[in-house]
Amino acid sequence: MANQLVCRPEQDLPVAVLRVSGVLDLITADALRRAVARSLSVGPDALLVDVAGLRIDDALGLGALRDVVCQTAEWPAAPVILCGADPETSAAIAGSPDCVALRTADSCDKALTDEAGSPEPQRIRMRLRPVPDACRQVRQLVDQACATWHRRDVSAVAALIASELVANVVRHAHTTMEFTMGLRDGRMWLAVRDGSRRMPRPVDPGVTDAGGRGLRLVRELTDSWGVLPVPDGKVVWTRLTTGAPA
Repeated sequence: MANQLVCRPEQDLPVAVLRVSGVLDLITADALRRAVARSLSVGPDALLVDVAGLRIDDALGLGALRDVVCQTAEWPAAPVILCGADPETSAAIAGSPDCVALRTADSCDKALTDEAGSPEPQRIRMRLRPVPDACRQVRQLVDQACATWHRRDVSAVAALIASELVANVVRHAHTTMEFTMGLRDGRMWLAVRDGSRRMPRPVDPGVTDAGGRGLRLVRELTDSWGVLPVPDGKVVWTRLTTGAPA
């Protein structure tokens, strides 16, 4: 009989809580991956993944858990917190070099209490149509946000990155999009969600090629970037470090 995994989102905002129970293996890991992506895509301040009711029978299941939660822990808009893991699982996760961004907690109740005392990140959102003027609109929004948040040191770079992310949707996805920009602990994130499941791929264009440099530019100008597949499309995100308020 096939193993079963239940991923139940108990709340989405301001802090998302995802309770996971059943057996995790290489087959059921895909359900966990989709559930985590769905919870993150809502835009919570943090995501608590409760694994107290999760059973992992072998090293493959443990590796599957590590792959899912550690990859999404890089998601800049919300820290991922693993709650209720047994000592063996916690030790294995903590010992992985890919999991340095992942936080752990004894229980979701404790993690919720801790998050309630954390300062709310600064964040703005804008919906845009897939038209060329969207690039101008998002540049203007980023300039205004950087001025309001006293982060003029990254204003030009952030506006360029935002424009490239939006232009990629205009050129390739052709869907409406949601642009999100936020600031937490001196780190700024920019993300664009669209309705296409086509994954972006950086290329190395030739000298005479007219395009293809957008994502390469994003990669070179940011601390990190990635793609989060969601049920109705994807979110392309970037993160960069800012200086002191100025």
